[in-house]
Order: sequence, then structure tokens, then C-alpha cells
Amino acid sequence: MKKRETKAERDARVGQVLMRLDREYGTDYRCYLEYETPWQLLIAVILSAQCTDARVNLVTRDLFRKYDSLEKFAGADQAELEKDIRSIGFYRMKAKNIIACCRRLVTEYGGTVPEDIGDLTSLAGVGRKTANVIRGNIYHVPSIVVDTHVKRISRKLGFAKEEDPEKIEYELMEVLPKDHWILWNIHIITLGRTICTARSPRCSQCFLRDLCPSREDEK
Repeated sequence: MKKRETKAERDARVGQVLMRLDREYGTDYRCYLEYETPWQLLIAVILSAQCTDARVNLVTRDLFRKYDSLEKFAGADQAELEKDIRSIGFYRMKAKNIIACCRRLVTEYGGTVPEDIGDLTSLAGVGRKTANVIRGNIYHVPSIVVDTHVKRISRKLGFAKEEDPEKIEYELMEVLPKDHWILWNIHIITLGRTICTARSPRCSQCFLRDLCPSREDEK
């Protein structure tokens, strides 16, 4: 039976993990979705649910030229918008949400994407993950974004136990220093796409191997 990790031991391990991630991937904030304005990022994140960032970027390059203002999205014909984003999963619901979201931004927020998480999550198609992407990337508010990579790898590392993304967010707030909340998502996405992949994690190649309690579970 493995010895249970104390809080002090876990905190020391967290520090080592963050130091190695910083060394390997740097500390620059970067977003994998392409955008020029806050509302473009908001739309891109709504589109990214159950879809790769690469696919979203491919679609939004033309989409943001066609709908080059928030008002054009707010006034878009839903059937036409569905055709424009058809290659992205759940395109009908996403088109409906994007139009409803943009209409509220225009009519209630003067065309400004709000910073407050309550205001953000009141918008159609916006959950805590999307809201935290906006808060972190646009307003630089320390925020933890729990996507599939963050959920899976945070649990592997023993930094979270819950299944629900919102509960994992709060768990990570207790574990990670605030100056790494935004970076955690950036680093873990990179790690999850390159080394700690969902189907075949390459534990033998991972620079966090000796700090990961799940390493023995992988072949």
C-alpha cells in the first residue's frame, strides 16, 4: 500500500511540476484559438466545444470576414449561420447560441464582452470554461480553465479527484498558486496533445514521470 501523501509533500510536488512545466513550455500566455477582438474569442470558444481548435480556426478565418461585427452576428439568419459552421459539431445549437449571445451583448452590454463571471455565464452557450477563457485571456483575471486535457491530467497527477469540471476547478484553486492558474491550462493542453495523450500516454518520455502517481498504471 502506498503511503498517503501529506499536504506538505503534495505542495512540494506541485512546485516541482510547475517548475518543470515552465522550463519545458515557457511562461508566455498564449491562446490556441485565433481572434482579434474579445467577441471573436467568445464566439471561437463557443464553437470549440467538442471540436478541435485547428478546425475552429479553419472555420473562423472565413466566418469573421463574413460577419465582421458583433451586430452582424446578432442579426444573422440562423439557417445561414448553420451552413457557415456546418463542419463543426453541434452546429445547429451553436448557431442558435451565438446569435442569442451576440444579441444580448449588443442590447444589454453595449457591444462589450463582460468581465464578471456571472454576466458571462448568463449568456447563451457560455459555461464556466468559456467564461474563464475570456476572463483569463481578455481581462487577465486569474482563472482555471478545465477542458478535457486539464480534467484528465490533473486527476492523473493527483491534483483533483472530482469528475465534474466545476468541482475540479475549485479543487485546482486550492492546489495551484494563483500565478499559474491560466498557465495550467496552456501547459496541460500542450502536454496532453504531445506526451500524455488520452489513448496512448508516453509515460517513459514524460518529464513529469517521477512526479506522477499514475505512471505505473500505464504500459
